[in-house]
Amino acid sequence: PIVPHEPVEGPVRPYLYEPSEEALLEVLLSRYLVVQMWRVLLESFAAEQGARMVAMENATDNADEMIEELTLLYNKARQAAITKEILEVAGGAEAMRKAEEA
Repeated sequence: PIVPHEPVEGPVRPYLYEPSEEALLEVLLSRYLVVQMWRVLLESFAAEQGARMVAMENATDNADEMIEELTLLYNKARQAAITKEILEVAGGAEAMRKAEEA
C-alpha cells in the first residue's frame, strides 16, 4: 500500500546547490547571453528574408505592369501596321481602277 506523505515539522532548510549558487549563476548567465545572441541573429535573419520577399513581390508586380503596358503598345503598333497595309492595298486597287477607266 502507498503511505501518504506526512509533512515534516521543524525549520525548513534551504535547497543545497551543487555547485555553489555563484558558480551556477555564472554558468547560467553565460548560457543566457549565448541564447540571447542567437535569438537576435535569428530575428535579424528572419527580418532580412521578409524584406527580400517584399522586394521580390514588388518587383514581380512592376514587371507584370510593364508587360501589360508593352503588350498594349505592341498591339497598337500591329494594328497601325495592318491599317496602313489595308490603306495601301485599297489605294493600289483604286489606282488600278482609275487606270482601267482612262
